[in-house]
Amino acid sequence: MPRVSLTDRFVGGVKSTDQTDYFDDSASTRGLALRVSKGGRKTWTLLFTPPGVGKRARMTLGTYPATSLARARTLAIEARAHLQQGQDPRAVLAAQAAGAMTVAAIIESFLEKHARPNLRSAKEIERRLAKNVTPVIGSVKLSDLHRRDMNRAVDPVLKRGRRVEAGRVFEDLRAVIRWAVARGDMDHNPFDGMKKPIGSTPRERTLSDDEIVKVWTDLPLALARSPACQRIVKLCLVTGQRVGEVSGLETAELNLDARTWIIPGARTKNGHKHVVPLSDSAIEIIRQALADAGKDAEFVFPNKDGTGSLSPLVVAKTLLRAQERFGLARWTAHDLRRSAASGMARLGVPPIVRGHILNHRTITKAGVTLGVYNQYDYAKEKREALERWASWLVGLGVLAVAA
Repeated sequence: MPRVSLTDRFVGGVKSTDQTDYFDDSASTRGLALRVSKGGRKTWTLLFTPPGVGKRARMTLGTYPATSLARARTLAIEARAHLQQGQDPRAVLAAQAAGAMTVAAIIESFLEKHARPNLRSAKEIERRLAKNVTPVIGSVKLSDLHRRDMNRAVDPVLKRGRRVEAGRVFEDLRAVIRWAVARGDMDHNPFDGMKKPIGSTPRERTLSDDEIVKVWTDLPLALARSPACQRIVKLCLVTGQRVGEVSGLETAELNLDARTWIIPGARTKNGHKHVVPLSDSAIEIIRQALADAGKDAEFVFPNKDGTGSLSPLVVAKTLLRAQERFGLARWTAHDLRRSAASGMARLGVPPIVRGHILNHRTITKAGVTLGVYNQYDYAKEKREALERWASWLVGLGVLAVAA
């Protein structure tokens, strides 16, 4: 570890056949070194002992020539001052970097490091943030972020009458900042204690037995141009699964002999594989769809152009256009999932079993007992519950209506 009097001329011309640290011999910048790699890369480092820790540490101050000798010495002197005050200069620099980071930067970091690799809803989150948050408060520094900035992002969405989306924007932005705090990019979350916009709570609509009969009976006429949508609606009700999972059903996910449908984690909302027992009624609906899709079809509900599966957005728009034909208060495909869950509750199916049918891990894996110690899959109970629900629908007369 050679100690030299660092000069601009020396720094600019020095080379090394191996990685070498050239330490500045100035007392005021003790520990400052120019690290020269075999390939010629030059990096400014500072060797120091953190407060309360006996082990030496090294921090990077920058690279040459982007960081000059004079700037490196200034940074070393500042770091030494922090040490004299009992502070770790690495923590101080990290806090300063966070202060300079903007909302737009932390959003992109959140998307890159957390959402895209882990969340199935990443694209929707990215779309909402790009549309509603980044253009409004993207330039705000994290150190200046205030509770009013949440309102600045959410209020325009509310003004457009999109209360549900406003609630989701609120949750997205709050999740970004909570993630930043958990990582140490921020010291606190200014949005803690804020409540979602009024009216942005999830829908609670469930269909009564009479409404279920009306929907099922009217499907052939109301959705006459889309047999696929008719069957997707029916499967949502019979199985209790999400419309996106039903519309994207792949033939490879089915084992009709074993009477099971296995949804891979890549297609579930929570990223966990989900096994759905199939009743006779569900299998009959699927067989009819497969007959229309064709022998070698990859998807049970393929697009008309043969590329991919029918989008849940297409299903939603189809139902929205057909609402008046049913003569009921507005309902969605997701309301059918809620209706199935409520119907099974009415039939005495325990919450833990309903949670497994719906793939709701907040119920099935809540706490240490269920999350760690209870590894039972409830396959038998799930099948019995779905069979009981199908029998109830038969009793209503809906499953007797031709699919």
